[in-house]
Amino acid sequence: MKVQDIELPIPRMPYPVRLNPYLPVLRQETETWAREMGMLAGDETPSDRPIWTRSQFHAMAVDQLTAWTLPDASLLGLRLNHRFNLWALAWDDYFASAFKQTGDLAGAQAFTSRLHAFLPAEPGARLPESVNAVEKGLADLQQRLFPPRLAHWRRQLNRALARYIDAGVQELVNSRSGRVPDLIEYAQFRRESFAAYTAPYSVELATGARIPEQIRHTRTVCALLDAFMDYMGLANDIASYQREVHDEYDVNNLVVVLATSRGSTVQEAMHAAADLVTARLRHFEHLVQSELPPLVQRAGLDQGERIELEAWLRGARSFLSGLHAWYTGAPRYAAVSGSVPEQRKAGATVPARARHPSAS
Repeated sequence: MKVQDIELPIPRMPYPVRLNPYLPVLRQETETWAREMGMLAGDETPSDRPIWTRSQFHAMAVDQLTAWTLPDASLLGLRLNHRFNLWALAWDDYFASAFKQTGDLAGAQAFTSRLHAFLPAEPGARLPESVNAVEKGLADLQQRLFPPRLAHWRRQLNRALARYIDAGVQELVNSRSGRVPDLIEYAQFRRESFAAYTAPYSVELATGARIPEQIRHTRTVCALLDAFMDYMGLANDIASYQREVHDEYDVNNLVVVLATSRGSTVQEAMHAAADLVTARLRHFEHLVQSELPPLVQRAGLDQGERIELEAWLRGARSFLSGLHAWYTGAPRYAAVSGSVPEQRKAGATVPARARHPSAS
């Protein structure tokens, strides 16, 4: 089936997209950090192995992504999250080219093991000397990600990043063997491979608001966070399917999972994937509108805590609408020319390959 013959359904997005007013400032400095870290080669800071060319870098439109997902962030918060986004994509693209496209599992495991040393559980831990752009970027971020008001995130965020980089190795294992994950397994795994567990941090960074402790670990809030995270990664699978399967022969994709489990065509699986993504968003809305209010009442949240919760939810909605805008508008997701192999029926294998970036 030709790429242009596949209809990419657009998942439902009821929240309006808003733009952070600091985008022009971010755009002016968007290359600076990437060059300093060696992700993007420059005249003054050459890199032995840059991850991106200048055209590839700008096609990602990461400054636009950051300004769309965090419309209310301060310039400081926007700049920090922009670097965080750049690092996640740098890891993903580096891992894909260095290990997934070559099938180098041993190299991927060694690379990942070293990265764990850049994710200390305690502040002030001595980090190894970085030997590549990904390590250098992560070491730099470790000095910036935990200002006093976000210090409570240190263990949780570094744990989420560890799950993110570990997921890359598992993706490579799946692709090398042609093992297509089960749908239930994949839904959970996608939160890890998309770095979705870091998204609540980004929302808190942008809004300055926290989910009140009295309700943070309740069933309702946990389900709400799951639905919030599921929309991100599963919607990304639709947007990035053509590039992943055409260029990288990936099996770690919702469309591939559904086509295999249902024995359906790619087009049928595309629409089933869009329905599933929409269902997760509807569940998020249901929880916010129907189950959260009585929970807030039972927990006895005061007016200030209720205002803070609403600010966080407003930030979460903006995060989702910003991602949706990026998926449907960034050159990174433009259809590639050529053909996408029609996914075979259940039981068939897909060639070993490489894969995505965090926001693929």
